[in-house]
Amino acid sequence: MRVLPFFFFFPPRLRQIRLSAAFLRATALELAILAGHLFLYPSGIAQERRDAPAPLPEPVAPIPPEASRLPTSGPDHLPVVLLHGFVDNRSVFVLLRRSLARHGWRHLESLNYSPLTCDIRTAAELLARHVDEIRERTGHTEVDIVGHSLGGLIARYYVQRLGGDIRVRTLVTLGTPHSGTTVAPPMSAHPIVRQMRPGSDVIEELRRPAPGCRTRFVSFWSDLDQLMLPVETACVTHQDLIVQNVRVTGIGHLALPVHPAVAAGIRQALQTQDAAAGASGSVSVA
Repeated sequence: MRVLPFFFFFPPRLRQIRLSAAFLRATALELAILAGHLFLYPSGIAQERRDAPAPLPEPVAPIPPEASRLPTSGPDHLPVVLLHGFVDNRSVFVLLRRSLARHGWRHLESLNYSPLTCDIRTAAELLARHVDEIRERTGHTEVDIVGHSLGGLIARYYVQRLGGDIRVRTLVTLGTPHSGTTVAPPMSAHPIVRQMRPGSDVIEELRRPAPGCRTRFVSFWSDLDQLMLPVETACVTHQDLIVQNVRVTGIGHLALPVHPAVAAGIRQALQTQDAAAGASGSVSVA
């Protein structure tokens, strides 16, 4: 009896990928990350606590006038909102949060939307309320958002269709199906998965004109992303949007929010104020 190779049962697009050393390394890394994430998952089920900032202590001596002209310890970064993907939670951003905090970001916020959420539009409305609450609490008029997979699509809908561009300076997406993905057809039984398919109502809404959209989009996409079919669907292609698509090589879908090279790229993207429309780049982690 002929034994078929295990990759025969992959979707047709995946069967076209040669089982190179890079692909095998990426698959092994994905499995390791999945195991670690399953361990951390329970810690991220509850919404994070948002304590009010402690009041500043009273000065013990008068502050001289020249003190106001002394340099500060670092830049005051905008708050960063972290938005997870499908059937996930905020625990996926543990390493990225640590990286951002080490480099001076003080306001890092995560939003858990319910795994029972069945509509991207509803999740985008929840995000809008969350962003307004953060702006009021921190005193910032804008925020940056980092969205993994479905989280990036929710954030894009908020920015592009609900007027969020006046509140979001930069939207970073990691492995987000901007044009829809055809992977895992059996999962289409879930309404929100159907909205991530090519040609869905949500995907078609995002294709509509968006003149004057102020938000800058930075999309990280991987050439070994097993959940984006085709992999280029994770690129933003829209004539009205300010876009930088960054190709990542050597890692898969789950590694995007945890890999240190991607974290460095995210920090650079959030610090950059003058990216030109249509710019491109790459990150190699091989």
